[in-house]
Amino acid sequence: MFPMKVLTALFILAQLSFCASLHISMSANPSRINPILSTDTVSSEIAQYIFNSLVTYDENVSIKPELAKSYRFLDNKTLLFTLRDDVFWSDGVKFSAKDIVFTYETIISPNIFTPYAESFRHIEKVEMIDDLHVKVVYKYPYFAALETWTMGILPHHILKDDNSIMTSPFNQKPIGTGAFILKDFSISSNFILEANKNYFLGSPKLERIIYHFAPDPAAEFLMLKSGDLDIGSLTPLQVKRQLDEKFHERFNIYETMSHSYSYVGFNLNATKFKDARVREALSLAIDRQELIDLLLFGDGIICTGPFMPLTKAFNPDVKVPKRDIKKAKELLLQAGYNEKNPLKFELVTNSGPRIYIAQILQRQLKDAGVHVSVRAMEWQAFLNTVVNPRRFEAIIMGWQMGLKPDAYSIWHSESAKIGGFNLANYKNEEVDALIKKAEKTVDEEEFYAIYRRIFKLIKDDNPYLFLYIPKTLTAVKKEIFPIRPSAIGITHNIFEWDKK
Repeated sequence: MFPMKVLTALFILAQLSFCASLHISMSANPSRINPILSTDTVSSEIAQYIFNSLVTYDENVSIKPELAKSYRFLDNKTLLFTLRDDVFWSDGVKFSAKDIVFTYETIISPNIFTPYAESFRHIEKVEMIDDLHVKVVYKYPYFAALETWTMGILPHHILKDDNSIMTSPFNQKPIGTGAFILKDFSISSNFILEANKNYFLGSPKLERIIYHFAPDPAAEFLMLKSGDLDIGSLTPLQVKRQLDEKFHERFNIYETMSHSYSYVGFNLNATKFKDARVREALSLAIDRQELIDLLLFGDGIICTGPFMPLTKAFNPDVKVPKRDIKKAKELLLQAGYNEKNPLKFELVTNSGPRIYIAQILQRQLKDAGVHVSVRAMEWQAFLNTVVNPRRFEAIIMGWQMGLKPDAYSIWHSESAKIGGFNLANYKNEEVDALIKKAEKTVDEEEFYAIYRRIFKLIKDDNPYLFLYIPKTLTAVKKEIFPIRPSAIGITHNIFEWDKK
């Protein structure tokens, strides 16, 4: 006889096996599943399935209504949203304009620390006209007036009396309007999202999305090969050297250019990195192509600056940096560093593949006489004790590039604060002025001309050493359909997915 607990577990597993479930991996535990607080990749991904926004992107990267039924500009500063009348929160309460006003007021509250607040600072006021109409008045014509409202919306009726949203139980027991519902939040355990049967667009075909913990690419790869995952990322090494015929029979592989770049970020408050000659020397001492060849087997491109290639914000006149050890040593000598007094600093990153970036850079920089010590940490510890409090000399991280660039959150000096994304403490008066000018520029050609200038100025200052943009390699079981790769990601239409 089996104990009752064992029988219950077996029953649950049997039920799951008969459902159309998507098995996917997560590399770290989510922190807060709240769209205004989620900044790590896992939390943000899960939140997008639970919450909706007023508008979103379609697969052609055009804005389309979501919670909004329609929108229109009353003048160049005033935006009117008409809301859908068929949307309910997952607890059965009807969605209304109160939720929009509440979300806005929460984001801009001084008691909330969220980098997303920067996108809302251009707004003068948000007014509820009635349950189905909201008017947004901007302080001036703003180039990303619509894009601002791709932020997930919070439930007024749940959180209106919550005075501690930063640490609220809601962040682990979210109530949303989205296609899926999270029933339980358990650290170091599988996360199961269940289909929202009352979703306003109809119940998803997938009954569940099950997240399995895979701390690194090797673990995720083993789970893919064993069939435990339906979708997962592959490394170039795995694609080129480790896939057999059986794998190709079961999976389709999709290759797209990532929207992210890897970088070394300097703390510009550190005396050694305030010297522009030091930053330029370090840029000249590294071989970015070698990083791509060794880590990505050539499946990537060198990143020359902060905005996406093939967009109008990208500056093609900024050339790919070439390694020049002689010039790097000359600049370091001018800055007061030599064999007897070498430049030394600590390079910190999170455990995982970025360790290899650090080790290669450590070797490359040694050729210029630079001594680098490497420290790797667990992701949440890295964020909480190093990144967020700015306790580092240099870090290796990645950044997701937006479909429409907004340089304020990373590159404006006002964002060089706790809770902001300007981790390098970068300050350039011309860049600040151009960012502010671009915010009020609605002419597209003029806007992108400003951004190409910002691109060059940031690259010339070297607050980051931009490294590379990888290709994204995704394996999806052939029984999952329909898959339509897009610039906004392969899972953009997950609501439509089903299993044969």
